[in-house]
Amino acid sequence: MSLHKAESEWWRDSQESILPKDETVIEHTQFVKLGRCQWWFMVALNIFFLIVGQAAAVLLGRFYYDRGGNSKWMATLVQTAAFPVLLIPLYFIPSSKDPSTSSAPPSIKVLALIYFALGVLLACDNMLYSVGLLYLSASTYSLICATQLAFNAVFSYFINSQKFTALILNSVIIVSFSAALIAVSDDSSGPAGVSKWKHILGFICTLGASAIYSLLLSLMQLTFQKVLKKETFSVVLEMQIYTALVASCAATVGLFASGEWRTLHGEMENFGEGRVSYVMTLVWTAVAWQVCSVGVVGLIFVVSSLFSNVISTLSLAVTPIAAVIIFHDKMDGVKIIAMLLAIWGFATYIYQNYLDDSKVRRRQTGVTESHNDSSA
Repeated sequence: MSLHKAESEWWRDSQESILPKDETVIEHTQFVKLGRCQWWFMVALNIFFLIVGQAAAVLLGRFYYDRGGNSKWMATLVQTAAFPVLLIPLYFIPSSKDPSTSSAPPSIKVLALIYFALGVLLACDNMLYSVGLLYLSASTYSLICATQLAFNAVFSYFINSQKFTALILNSVIIVSFSAALIAVSDDSSGPAGVSKWKHILGFICTLGASAIYSLLLSLMQLTFQKVLKKETFSVVLEMQIYTALVASCAATVGLFASGEWRTLHGEMENFGEGRVSYVMTLVWTAVAWQVCSVGVVGLIFVVSSLFSNVISTLSLAVTPIAAVIIFHDKMDGVKIIAMLLAIWGFATYIYQNYLDDSKVRRRQTGVTESHNDSSA
């Protein structure tokens, strides 16, 4: 009994480096039961979903624009339209009735208000991303998205009480420099026919979308901690489904209100690779975004919003290189330096977690030795 208690205390301690300092956060008892190896498997699985989904979605989005697509609202809609796919894992992962959750569940009105607000915010964020990708090359777009790390570190500090160490501050500064290099550079590999002012607009929209997205992640984590207070993965899926539903409805309203729906038939007929390719591009873009979303929200749940955003910067090592291979984007000296700076920022944050993990291991050794002494 005392050994199980010691192990539980160690596992809670092991989360201190990557969870907020607030004592009222989710206790993650489900992952205590799973054990360390299975916990790391879930983390690795969500990382895979995030990186692969994000890289594929960005490249397919750029492909849509390059082959004749021009509807910003359609590009916004496909980022959330495939949310019904999430009903499949939700069906196979039933809600857990954990007796340790003593607090009363939030009312339907409160949940509806939260999901509506997060969904509308998500729709605005997706629209800004769509405009940014329309006017920027895939590699430039991905590098600017790395500023999510800097924004999320700030939001996590103020909203989620995340620790802000010197190494994390270094990550914020380095990633900010990376974005600044992109801002002052001339994107000669950008889409054809895009003027300098549209390039600036694309940069501003992508930067603003990164800030809103980071705020969204922190608000989601805050909702898990303060409102939902549950520890099942089904809760994560439900949040993703309901917010995506609201965002999809908002994007659909925008599609019809703007009149862009009238141009969709012409887009499909004139799409460079044919009508079937047009439909499949939109379908697989939608699926890729949902795969990415599962990874993002899953990492928020099992780790933290800051860690989730840091992992998303790993796409810097995938998307720009893939863009060079697929779309023949030019990786000039400025882009290479910006990418290296962003990776440096990511590495310093990972090193911070390594230091915290080493501290936890030493604490675990102390707990084990204390238990052995008491047993003797």
